[in-house]
Amino acid sequence: MKVKIKKLVDNAVIPSYAHDGDAGMDITATSVSFDNDNNVVYGTGLAFEIPKGYVGLLFPRSSNAKKDLLLSNCVGVIDSPYRGEVLFKFKRTKKGWFRKETIYEVGDRIGQMIIIKHPTIEFVESEELSETDSGCSGYGSSGKLL
Repeated sequence: MKVKIKKLVDNAVIPSYAHDGDAGMDITATSVSFDNDNNVVYGTGLAFEIPKGYVGLLFPRSSNAKKDLLLSNCVGVIDSPYRGEVLFKFKRTKKGWFRKETIYEVGDRIGQMIIIKHPTIEFVESEELSETDSGCSGYGSSGKLL
């Protein structure tokens, strides 16, 4: 599948797969700033033309475990009509005053994007739902013995 991409700054890096078979393409930071809530905001210098019927999903990389950062919305959603710069916003999680905070720098791979097809859903209100093994149980119920 081909997706149009626009570099908004000279140092933008076209996303790529690190390994054959990877689902996510690595995204590189081109800028770093801090918002009014002291979150770390990374610019990617990239805009995408994601086709209608598809969505871009932004995830942290596994290297995020070595940083004092959590992706603020857990998974970013880039809808197909959006044409602005893709940003990653992280909450700071510094674990203590006794050590230096570890964050990403400009030029680091900060996240990954997966572009997938999605259905258009129409909800149908109903008085009854079909029976299943899970029923109304939730929050860990599949691991419990009855």
